[in-house]
Amino acid sequence: MAKTKTLTFLKDVLICSLGAYGGPESHYGVFSQQLVEKRGYLSAEELSEYIALTSLLPGPSSTQTLMAIGYQVGGRRLALWTLLVWALPVVTLMTLMSFSQTWLTRLNLDAAGLRYLAPLAVAFIVVALINLVKKSWTSPLPVVLALVSFGLSLVFRMIWLLPLLMLLGGAVMMRSRRVSIAIPWRSLKPPWWVLGVFVFIALGTALITPWTDSLLLTLFDAFYRYGYFVIGGGQVLVPYMYTGLVETFGFLDSEAFMTGFGLVQGLPGPMFSFSAYAGGMAAVGEPPLVQVSAALLSAVGIFLPAVLMIYFFYPMWAQLKAHQNIRVALQGVVAVAIGIIAATAVRLFIALPSTWDTTLMVFLVTGLMLTKKVPAPLVVLGVILIGFIFV
Repeated sequence: MAKTKTLTFLKDVLICSLGAYGGPESHYGVFSQQLVEKRGYLSAEELSEYIALTSLLPGPSSTQTLMAIGYQVGGRRLALWTLLVWALPVVTLMTLMSFSQTWLTRLNLDAAGLRYLAPLAVAFIVVALINLVKKSWTSPLPVVLALVSFGLSLVFRMIWLLPLLMLLGGAVMMRSRRVSIAIPWRSLKPPWWVLGVFVFIALGTALITPWTDSLLLTLFDAFYRYGYFVIGGGQVLVPYMYTGLVETFGFLDSEAFMTGFGLVQGLPGPMFSFSAYAGGMAAVGEPPLVQVSAALLSAVGIFLPAVLMIYFFYPMWAQLKAHQNIRVALQGVVAVAIGIIAATAVRLFIALPSTWDTTLMVFLVTGLMLTKKVPAPLVVLGVILIGFIFV
């Protein structure tokens, strides 16, 4: 009976994976419909509590929410299977898309047909930015934090600056509200072994990577760090990855980066699957097996911290819910993230070709998505078709 329930749950997770387009907000609607209303695995209140928990954690928030539901239904093992079923379809597609330039050449198609995916990506970032601003700017202080982080991240492009700004934003917000973040860890009894695994991998890769020329290890190390630095989901991931992969390491150029980000907007499932495309593109020119390995290792690297975070915090969640002060810090983190995303949008827009049709596409897609009348997959498909028709 337990096995039947597990398989039924994973089938429902697969339905969510194939039907969840857009960002976390859209994903939560699918979770509510399929897992709460239709199947009754948990209550609407419990779903809201999990959303609150994962919004405080680094990593892909909707992915971690779904893992928490799997943890509740069947324990730690089912939580891991939940991640695999949820992420594997789109990770596979994004891995295949990293070979897109090779396929286009073999089919005698001009890669310039994908040229409008770059302005599409900028438009999606602008839309996400507008939605974040609507939800987060409830007082003057978040506006100030966003403007300061915008200026600093626009001028200084060191990847370590981004998490530092977010930590400072949370500290400033807590200072302004005069709250404490003290948590009684002794009474919580957290699973310290999980934290040990997390630190061991983080320190191990950070110490070994500088002494090796291994592309695979370098990619795993980079994406593992992205996985535990990012708070706020896929849109906040973009500044980290752009700064690291394009500007610091030079693994791929700006156009290839934005093409992949545009593609993932039209696919269901977690936006962190973009890591598979970016990792695969970083290994272009290597043997196909190495390119596939690079894509999959990048995806494993970025999702692994999400798994460890859920394993660490889920057993303590009932007690952590009482500490609302953490949410105050999150307001400052989100405000800083808005400034960082805005700076990235400006840098990506500047990197676009200076042509009238490219600029027009940014404004057209932004306006279309703000109306919420056309699904994201149709917008992406339309932009690709226009690109190849007018190549």
